[in-house]
Amino acid sequence: MKRLTVAGRLIVTALILAALYFGFKYFGGQKALESMADTARIESAEGTSEYKTPEPGSSASSDNSASDVAGSSFDYDAPKPVNGTLKGVVELGASGFNSFIISVDPQKRWKLEKAEFGNSLVTENMATDADVRMGLKRYIGSMLDYGVSGKNIHFVVSSGAAKAEVTSKITAALKSLGYQVNQVTPQQEGTLALKSVLPELYDQRAFVTDIGSGNTKISWLESGKVRAIETYGAKYFQDNVQDDKVYSEVMAKAKQVPTDRRKTCFIIGGVPFEMAKEVRKGKERYTVLSAPDAYKLDNAKSKAGINIYKAIADATGTDQFVFDWDANFTIGFLLELP
Repeated sequence: MKRLTVAGRLIVTALILAALYFGFKYFGGQKALESMADTARIESAEGTSEYKTPEPGSSASSDNSASDVAGSSFDYDAPKPVNGTLKGVVELGASGFNSFIISVDPQKRWKLEKAEFGNSLVTENMATDADVRMGLKRYIGSMLDYGVSGKNIHFVVSSGAAKAEVTSKITAALKSLGYQVNQVTPQQEGTLALKSVLPELYDQRAFVTDIGSGNTKISWLESGKVRAIETYGAKYFQDNVQDDKVYSEVMAKAKQVPTDRRKTCFIIGGVPFEMAKEVRKGKERYTVLSAPDAYKLDNAKSKAGINIYKAIADATGTDQFVFDWDANFTIGFLLELP
């Protein structure tokens, strides 16, 4: 090297660096860095909770499961759609009509543009044909005014609403207005909930829970396919079912979640919404729920939902339940459309 000119030394140094770079890339160094970056993003989000992950196969009590540390947060930004198309859906659920408008692109990246929640009192047998027609016309008109094309407005009947005696009457009223009604099974609903709420970065280390009024769906990915199971919903008290019976059954169902998917649970539904309201910071999309015993909600539905939440937390030992303010199983339905 001493006999080389300055230019020669620079050339030799550049050749050595180039060889190191291509050798690093050839032997998988780039993929290793990308994997490390993904892991860092996940651990950054999960690391805000001060709880340790339970050992595989352990069943932690609510004293050391679920996040009851004040100020816990979930640092994750969902990918935004590029040149997305507006699509709308009206949900006929066990507790009422809801409507959602999203912007979605061909890669299925989506963003909630508008949400509207109503109450049709379906399971209380107080909805009339006139109620249905008026409600639908209002939802449809609102969506058209927002810019959603008529062909991109869809209607879904939840699995919980399908159990109500008045659902057939409501479905007939919808069809009389010229609209197709899409009815989903609990398994389909669990699958659609997962599609809307589970980030790709978490698909091998998290599961999804949707606590509805008529039923609860627990879902996760297993061998590349969605596995979804159904259990009691938050209105089980209306059927005079005892809390301890529900707790035991929900625990048994939740224990089917593989141990490597139990670190984080993404949770949606009416009662989780009520719980998230108590601890939400500003307008954050993701809110980490407190432990079940931290909530003292008064109404019967909320108490029942907390009992379900506690059973899932105790069965899985999950230390981070993350509520998504934007996701909904009907959005999963929109994401499955061409």
